[in-house]
Amino acid sequence: MALRVEGFAIVSDDGMLADASGVMPRDLLVDADQRYLSDALDRAAILVHGRNSHEGQPHSRQRRRLIATRSVAAIAQVPDDPNALLWNPAGMPLEDAAVRLGVHEGSVAVLGGTDVYGLFLPRYDVFHLSRMPGLRLPGGRPVFPGVPEQTPEETLSVYGLRPGPQRLLDAATGVSVTVWRRCE
Repeated sequence: MALRVEGFAIVSDDGMLADASGVMPRDLLVDADQRYLSDALDRAAILVHGRNSHEGQPHSRQRRRLIATRSVAAIAQVPDDPNALLWNPAGMPLEDAAVRLGVHEGSVAVLGGTDVYGLFLPRYDVFHLSRMPGLRLPGGRPVFPGVPEQTPEETLSVYGLRPGPQRLLDAATGVSVTVWRRCE
């Protein structure tokens, strides 16, 4: 089985993906970044996210997804969504959960939150880190465990990923993305 794990996040200057109440602020919803994400998700075989994270796009329910949760022992069907499974990473390996969705290969797009992003740090093949300059979210939800004591970039580096060139996505807001790749 060949699954490629890719993470996607947009964060504030202080490495937060949500404010102190756990809500992603409107300032982090930039059209150019949303298009970048949507294009990538269209190519993904599976999406993985926590119960409070989702991509919220018109065709979201058509995508196969694993919703990471501790509320099930291993895996369970989401009652109102045939393309989604509740998945406890402690109860079943990713590869087995993917098979339950009928996926044997392809890209696994990880969409957060903090614990889910952290779970995959040892496995990311690629991480797409977008930055919103000038925005700080004190007391917010960090992209990775250990942020803000360590920057998201330092965290990715510690786990063996290296940055590619920074790409400006939106000149008006200054939002850019850097694609980090595993070096082996």
